[in-house]
Amino acid sequence: MNQYLLLIENNATTPITPEQWTAFFARASASGYFRGGSELGATQILGNTDTAHPIDFLAGYMRYDAENKEDLMASLAEHPVVANGGSVHLIEMPKT
Repeated sequence: MNQYLLLIENNATTPITPEQWTAFFARASASGYFRGGSELGATQILGNTDTAHPIDFLAGYMRYDAENKEDLMASLAEHPVVANGGSVHLIEMPKT
C-alpha cells in the first residue's frame, strides 16, 4: 500500500459550496483510500527564518493510502478546489 499526502492550495477561482465538500468527502470515504485530513491553522516558522519559504497559500491537507495511484488521481480530479479552478499537490510518502 502506498501512502500519499495531498496539500490543498487556497487558490480556487470560484467559491466552493458546502455541498461540494460534503459530496467529495462522501466519495473519498467510500473509496477506502481516504485516511483523514484537516484545514490548516496559523503557522509559525522555527529555525532559519531568512531562508524559509512562506506557506500561506496552503489551506489544508488530506492523507490517502492507495495501491493504484491512477485510481486515486482520477478521484482527486473531483476535489472541490480542483473543480473550482484551484490546485492540489499529491505527494507520495516514501517507505522508510
